[in-house]
Amino acid sequence: MELHERQFVLDQLASSEARLLDLVDGLTSEQWSFREAPERWSIAENIEHLVAFEGFIAGMIASVIEGEAEPEKQASAEKKDPLVRGLAGARHIKFNAREVVRPVGRWREPEEMVAELRKARARTLAFAAETQANLREHFFPHIAFGDLDCYQWLMLLGQHAYRHALQIEEIKANPAYPVSGGMH
Repeated sequence: MELHERQFVLDQLASSEARLLDLVDGLTSEQWSFREAPERWSIAENIEHLVAFEGFIAGMIASVIEGEAEPEKQASAEKKDPLVRGLAGARHIKFNAREVVRPVGRWREPEEMVAELRKARARTLAFAAETQANLREHFFPHIAFGDLDCYQWLMLLGQHAYRHALQIEEIKANPAYPVSGGMH
């Protein structure tokens, strides 16, 4: 990974984590569990999904970089960089999460969930800062985008967190969202 690529990913991962942590700081249990509609995720479910997704993707990256490089896929994958970078802003495009990363109540307490989010992101940041693997030559498929290289998956983790931060902001802006201390 080029130095500018590493810095971009580290910045995205750190800033998206900070934004999420700011959004969930001091929420009441009512606010954590509020749903805009029965089919929509609560803030707690968004955070649980993020932790599960990050662990799943980190595991996939670790597994894939142990395998054979596939440099012949680089040319088609590189064209997907803008698509990955634009993921957060493309909230009009809906994705169905893989079963393995859907919220199922893994953690009951908000503090526990936030601690798990911090741990998962710390592992990802450490990997992104230290890896010497050629991430651009190792691939696995996204449910909608097809093959992405492992660098794109690191970028996607930051964008995915931003995407859910936007979803949390939408939840908090809902007129029915429980108010705490007179503020949203």
